[in-house]
Amino acid sequence: MTRNSNYVSYSKIYLHGEGSRIRYWFYGFIILLFIFLFLPWTQNIRAKGTVTTLRQEQRPQQMNTIIPGKIMKWHVKEGDFVKAGDTIVQLTEIKDDYLDPSLVSRTKEQLTAKELSVDYYQSKVEATKLQINALNAGKNLKQNQLKNKMLQLQLKVQSDSMDLIAAINDFKIADVQYKRQKTMFDSGLVSLTQLEQRNQVYQSAMAKKVSAENKLAATRQDLIINQIEMNSVEQEYAEKISKTQGEQFQSLSQIATGRGDIAKLQNQYTNYSIRNGLYYITAPQSGQVIKAKKAGIGEIVKEGEMLIEIVPDKIQYATELFVRPVDLPLVAKGQKVRFLFDGFPAIVFSGWPNASYGTFGGIIVAVENSVSVNGKFRVLVAEDPNDKPWPQQLKVGTGANGIALLKNVPVWYELWRNVNGFPPDYYKSSTEQKKSKEQ
Repeated sequence: MTRNSNYVSYSKIYLHGEGSRIRYWFYGFIILLFIFLFLPWTQNIRAKGTVTTLRQEQRPQQMNTIIPGKIMKWHVKEGDFVKAGDTIVQLTEIKDDYLDPSLVSRTKEQLTAKELSVDYYQSKVEATKLQINALNAGKNLKQNQLKNKMLQLQLKVQSDSMDLIAAINDFKIADVQYKRQKTMFDSGLVSLTQLEQRNQVYQSAMAKKVSAENKLAATRQDLIINQIEMNSVEQEYAEKISKTQGEQFQSLSQIATGRGDIAKLQNQYTNYSIRNGLYYITAPQSGQVIKAKKAGIGEIVKEGEMLIEIVPDKIQYATELFVRPVDLPLVAKGQKVRFLFDGFPAIVFSGWPNASYGTFGGIIVAVENSVSVNGKFRVLVAEDPNDKPWPQQLKVGTGANGIALLKNVPVWYELWRNVNGFPPDYYKSSTEQKKSKEQ
């Protein structure tokens, strides 16, 4: 033993009689652990998601056919970049209703003919209006003539009545004188010649009386005929006007029917014109062509069938995260989030975000109120303009891990919380607190 102790290795390995420093290291470790427990720790919740776009029109969109047809020519191939309005594919018609190459022009001719027909009927309506006005004017003129004639006949009836009264008076006087003369003749006071003279006067008075009666009766008859003629004129012109109005209404009905046909033809003409423009499918926006579903020339495509997809070239990136329902109350619009994108190296200290490297900042812009099919709530996060910009190499669909930063607490509190299974502390900024108080 004494001889072995002379070796240097023996003195390095067997430290007999030397003091141990393990307890000092142990005390130092305890002190460091105690100090570590009081260091600040940023609570956080993690969620996985993918890169998407902030606006839905910037996401990959399908190019679908509006009408069925047959592929005539492809103007692009997969991977090509196109601008808005560039032709993607050209189709030809397959429905027999639209095979006529002059369908649009023929429909236009039908529309023009129908419009001319309506114009003709409109002119006929105007002509019937003039005809009705002329009939009304002729009716008024004829009625005025008959009214004047009636007035004349009424005056003549009065005149003939006066003549009849005078003739009756003369007859009565002649009758009395004749009877008196006959009595005197029978008494022999007058001669036969005087009796015959008086008889002649009597007969003449009787003839005038009968003539006056006949004349008055004839005048009254003319008055009745004039009244009948007035009624006949009223009926005649009413029939003519009704017939003309019937033609007018028939023309108006034809105009209404024609206008309906014009509207229908205009609809067809517009549909045919628009359909001609649908044979060329153009890019709605600039981007890259991907996922061509049809390959060859002459393939039939159905209505609404997908042809290709276009990935827009101008994208405002965002990230969609899926948060557990238990963590949903801890996220809110405007909250800051840190990201780790797949393919971009990063060193992350979850409790000390300032010490992390390779993470990117974001701000929550929307929190959906409906649960997704995976049982989690979708949160949309946009790029933080006050932080470093996101990588330009990002693509839609890239995986992302989000870290929502919460309240700063000591390390011992975070350990105690995790041991007991308590949720993280919900932290509200002063601005949010003011808003909640105001509400």
